[in-house]
Amino acid sequence: MATTTPSSLEIAQEAKLRPISEIAAGAGLEPDELDLYGTYKAKVSLSVLDRLAAKPDAKLVCVTAITPTKFGEGKTTTSVSLTQGLGAIGRKPVLCLREASLGPVFGIKGGAAGAGYAQVVPMEDMNLHFTGDIHAIGAANNLLAALLEAHLLHGNELGIDPLSISWRRCVDINDRALRDTVVGLGGRANGYPRQTGFDITAASEVMAIVAVSRDLQDLRARLGAITVGSTYEGEPVTAEQLKAAGAMTVLLKETIKPNLVQTLEGQPAFVHCGPFANIAHGNNSLVADRIALKLGDVVVTESGFGADMGMEKFMDIVCRVGGLTPSAVVLVATVKALKHHGGNPEGGAEAIAAGSANMIRHLATIREFGLNAVVAVNRFPADSDEEIEQIREIALAHGAVAAEANEAVVKGGEGAAALAEAVVKATEQPSSFAPVYPLEDSIERKIEAIVTRVYGGDGILLQPAARKKIEEFERVGFDKLPICMAKTHLSLSHDPTLANAPTGFTVTVRDIRAYTGAGWLVALCGDMQTMPGYGRTPAAHSVDIDEDGKTVGLF
Repeated sequence: MATTTPSSLEIAQEAKLRPISEIAAGAGLEPDELDLYGTYKAKVSLSVLDRLAAKPDAKLVCVTAITPTKFGEGKTTTSVSLTQGLGAIGRKPVLCLREASLGPVFGIKGGAAGAGYAQVVPMEDMNLHFTGDIHAIGAANNLLAALLEAHLLHGNELGIDPLSISWRRCVDINDRALRDTVVGLGGRANGYPRQTGFDITAASEVMAIVAVSRDLQDLRARLGAITVGSTYEGEPVTAEQLKAAGAMTVLLKETIKPNLVQTLEGQPAFVHCGPFANIAHGNNSLVADRIALKLGDVVVTESGFGADMGMEKFMDIVCRVGGLTPSAVVLVATVKALKHHGGNPEGGAEAIAAGSANMIRHLATIREFGLNAVVAVNRFPADSDEEIEQIREIALAHGAVAAEANEAVVKGGEGAAALAEAVVKATEQPSSFAPVYPLEDSIERKIEAIVTRVYGGDGILLQPAARKKIEEFERVGFDKLPICMAKTHLSLSHDPTLANAPTGFTVTVRDIRAYTGAGWLVALCGDMQTMPGYGRTPAAHSVDIDEDGKTVGLF
């Protein structure tokens, strides 16, 4: 008799979870270092970093992927799989993931907790409100906006030029109608009329600040350093000058603590912060990584989208801020995705061979950072042994130190045991990690380095607005900050129609924003939007409750 494979939601709902206090104790955390959020979630105190300061750091493995396709490469699933696989071979792994935004959960992408028998749980909580972090970040962001408007209305003592204001509001929903808005209509009592807009919360600078802050005092200092606009004389105005940073910090004093949950097989997992990798820096929090490095012997941390996106930002931004040194990189690929890049999703060996140019380019990017790569082929039911072996041979021929199939979606940790063994060996091999540009370079040269050394492009085209911002940032001393590229995740270029491994292209930079609290400059490339929108049939249409009050349709 044929059996039906349960859905990821059904597997998660039927899983027998261990109390999070047990998971924490097994990881080496003390009871007073936990703030319980029910039975299966907890916040972890940053004081653990002081207690374990003398303990050597674990090996740090970054999981990234080839250029994403509509078929989904399963990077989060592979991160969970690798963690469960490491547990299956007797290691003590700790997983670090980002929190799910309601935008993609109810959009096309769906949830962010893994799939099948390779998941972090409780899945529903994590994909919805979780511990309230994203709501708190939105509240802090919008408090600053409100205090700025009040300052303008009540005398504008700082002499802020309203037309210079760059601070935007945010909301954690893909609401395209809020991309460009006008505020202050309805008369003087309602404020100063001006054009502004909303970003999705994942793209807000406050999200970025929480994700890279080392502790509560660092969080307070970074919030104070946010630039909201400038005076009529052209001098930057900060959140500190608006007397907003203290209250913002109070709103976020619990948010900065990383959230502890578990995999389906009981390994500890930190799920904290949720910046998108195409419009933000795309990595979980620095404090989660730092705590994990003191608790396990291998830390698996996931960077969003492809190696040109979240991984580049992890290496060039996060590792600089946190003083981290990765030991190896896992590059996720799939048969279907490589065929897509080869121009024929239903094709055979020829399509895989053609599409592997994309994988080869990403392997070259990993080598640019001086690191060893293991290719993880996330296996789907229709994939043949011959197709898996073909990808493996191509990967090994182009610089991967190993390539293994990942079958944990249907087999759990045992299905990723070979991958885990390969990753452990890769972490033990010599490497020479280094960012791809020095901070001392000019803004233009740093952007060019990313485009040429990571994307494989010929150079950049700075539009007039971007050139004007560069001149302004050089004048006020922002030019030594790292760069966070905001570009499409669907191509190595800024043009989503250029698939596979394009050459001969230049990347257009239309504008640059200064995230002075987070500590970097955001280069807006092509038509990249910082507020996504829903399509004709978003996932939200399928989410509901059944007659027993149980969630259905969440994936």
